[in-house]
Amino acid sequence: MSAAQSDLSALLKRTFGYSTFRPLQREIIDATLAGRDVFALLPTGGGKSLCFQLPALVRPGLTVVVSPLIALMKDQVDALQASGVAATFLNSTLDADESRSRLRGLHRGEFKLLYAAPERLMLEGWAENLKAWDVACLAIDEAHCVSEWGHDFRPEYRQLAKLRTTLPGIPLMALTATATGRVRADIINHLKLREPEIFVASFNRPNLTYRVIPKDQPLKQIVEFVKKREHESGIVYCASRAATERTAEGLVSRGFAARAYHAGLDGDTRTANQESFLRDDTRIICATIAFGMGINKPNVRWIIHHDLPKNIEGYYQETGRAGRDGLPGDCLLLFSAGDVAKQSHFLEEITDPHEQQVARAQLRQIVHYAENSACRRAELLEYFGEKFPLANCGACDNCAEPRDTYDGTIVAQKFLSCVYRIAQNSRFGVGMNHVIEVLTGADTDKIRRWGHERLTTYGIGKELSRPAWAAVGRELMRLGYVAVAEGEYATLELSEAGREVLRARAPITLTKPMDLPKAKRVSTRREGDIACDEILFERLRGLRKKLADERHVPAYIVFGDATLRAMARSYPESIGQMEGISGVGEKKRAEFGAIFAAEIGDYLRTSSRVAFE
Repeated sequence: MSAAQSDLSALLKRTFGYSTFRPLQREIIDATLAGRDVFALLPTGGGKSLCFQLPALVRPGLTVVVSPLIALMKDQVDALQASGVAATFLNSTLDADESRSRLRGLHRGEFKLLYAAPERLMLEGWAENLKAWDVACLAIDEAHCVSEWGHDFRPEYRQLAKLRTTLPGIPLMALTATATGRVRADIINHLKLREPEIFVASFNRPNLTYRVIPKDQPLKQIVEFVKKREHESGIVYCASRAATERTAEGLVSRGFAARAYHAGLDGDTRTANQESFLRDDTRIICATIAFGMGINKPNVRWIIHHDLPKNIEGYYQETGRAGRDGLPGDCLLLFSAGDVAKQSHFLEEITDPHEQQVARAQLRQIVHYAENSACRRAELLEYFGEKFPLANCGACDNCAEPRDTYDGTIVAQKFLSCVYRIAQNSRFGVGMNHVIEVLTGADTDKIRRWGHERLTTYGIGKELSRPAWAAVGRELMRLGYVAVAEGEYATLELSEAGREVLRARAPITLTKPMDLPKAKRVSTRREGDIACDEILFERLRGLRKKLADERHVPAYIVFGDATLRAMARSYPESIGQMEGISGVGEKKRAEFGAIFAAEIGDYLRTSSRVAFE
């Protein structure tokens, strides 16, 4: 190890309390310190922030961090200051006197990191400020906001390219947790990155488990789920504001600490609900997708999707808010055919044909994910162009409890024949709903107008319900026998493989629809679990909350759950014994070490020590 590498490792340990870098962190840091532009794609929980925070402590000058949300700025600055780092932010929450004080500090060179929103950096006079402050690096967090192909496009992010003119010689770093190849190219292009070093980490989150179950009395299902996790924090994502409030009220009436969060609430209420969640006063937030991107809360242990997400990218981002500390997280999606129909109806209101086509394709992908019987982890990774190397991840419902299959030859032949007969008779394709209406013998205006009641396949599928036929049709699409035609309308057509199985009357195996969960479920493997003395862990959590409340900061600013679990495993009774525990840097050890050591010592005097292998 070179002297420079040794210095970085020592700084990592001394400041942040970590003994090793996470994957790609070291390479990204080396590239930016060498003056290169960098594009870094690290999954949520992959340690993006450290990639610009640690270099900021090494290089002379100021590192400016572009951050999209006020809450995110404050959380990150609080955490940095708790670790002894000179960091600040400037945003609309500060009064005039505080803003002036921080600006004076920036002019005097007192800070190593400044967090600001893109709009502020574009204000008149700020180009002169940035030139005067000896800016050494510009880090753009949540960089997918630059791209209109990203899931959270923010037009003001497009203006950031102007900073290349203002600060022509400094390296620029773009960081995101989720981006397809198209979005990556868009980010690099719009930010005018110069021959950037590109780092793309694995999208796999091995500590997360994924489950999909049929939606049936969703509030009851959510209550049963959280009952087993009463002391853990989680987020329930809902499609509408009304659903967030209804779900939160239902949970509160059953004794759970829950609050709603959506864009329709006034700013003070939103802030209060968010702060309550960050400080562990509220365990459950029921939210629309307006909540979460800027939430730096590492100990979210579970995510429930009350409704079907609009696309896989958003789903991946939302589930990624669980287990950011590396400890296990559970992700549950409640799925119903009704949600698919509801979203399809909303898509009809999109007036731009291209936008509607993209939205329909995204909806098909998330429905495919929900209904598919293959490994859910492999499905998610494949969407981002990554291949999962194992046949069984052991941590999703489809791998832990494979669904039964059945001989679907007859129903498949009926569906494929119906698609074929309609196209042969009419010389045009139709959508899924019309195929099902023909199969079930519906009496509609379109069927009469097009003469489809005279088809030989009319009414031959009355033995199945419409939702059951829709599930069959979607599985035949997944198997590659039915394709969705390119163009403005999502019409169905037989693929070459579909024509072949229809001609040959080849046997087709289909997967049985999802059942409601059984009383006993096979336990799934939980990566990242740290066995520890759970009674001591709860005591340390109580102490942490008390200290955090006294300082008016979220609990994780003191120590994260992973650090507390490590303490509850090794029982350090002195500051010296805190050395080597992950997450305990020098400043935190000096400030909190004796307090936690005393609590552990008191516990050991009054309790029986538990041994861990």
